[in-house]
Amino acid sequence: MCEHPAPCPPASAADHLAASVLVGHPEAGWSVLCNGVILFEDTGYLLPAGDIVGPRRPLPGGAVTT
Repeated sequence: MCEHPAPCPPASAADHLAASVLVGHPEAGWSVLCNGVILFEDTGYLLPAGDIVGPRRPLPGGAVTT
């Protein structure tokens, strides 16, 4: 999907969220990245294969909930 001179990481890579935003809809709370990942405002995302990754919100004191 990515047509940049330096390609974005694929959805299967560990750094897949580093991909560029292809379509952004901040008013609706989601964006589509170049690698096909759909990123939601709450930090959750949907991978192209349909796998769901729940939100990861920071808690007071630096802990993270999933």
